[in-house]
Amino acid sequence: MVIKVYVASSTGSVAVKKHQQDVVGFLEANRISFQEVDITMLEEQRLWMYKNIPENKQPERGNPLPPQIFSEDCYCGDYEDFFQAKENNAVFAFLRLSSQPSVKDSTS
Repeated sequence: MVIKVYVASSTGSVAVKKHQQDVVGFLEANRISFQEVDITMLEEQRLWMYKNIPENKQPERGNPLPPQIFSEDCYCGDYEDFFQAKENNAVFAFLRLSSQPSVKDSTS
C-alpha cells in the first residue's frame, strides 16, 4: 500500500511549508514508506488530487491546500486530519496501515 503525500515545492505560504515538513518528517522518522507528489510540477497529478478530495473536505473558496494525504487512491485527509490522528496516536489507522513497521532494537 503506497502512501502518497501531495505537496507544493514552490509555495509562498510558510504555514503550508511547515505542514508539509511536519507530515514528511513524521513519515520518515517512523520509517513509513511514502511517495511525495509535487503538484506544482505535475498538472495532471494536481487535477487528480483536487478531483479525489471528498466534497465535504473542499474549502468554501479556492482549492484545497497541500499537504493532502492518500493511501493508494483512498483519501486519508489534510494536515489538520493528520495532526489530530498524531495527537490521538492513531496515525497508522489514519493512513490505513495495519501496523507499525518493525524497527530493530538497537540495544541488543
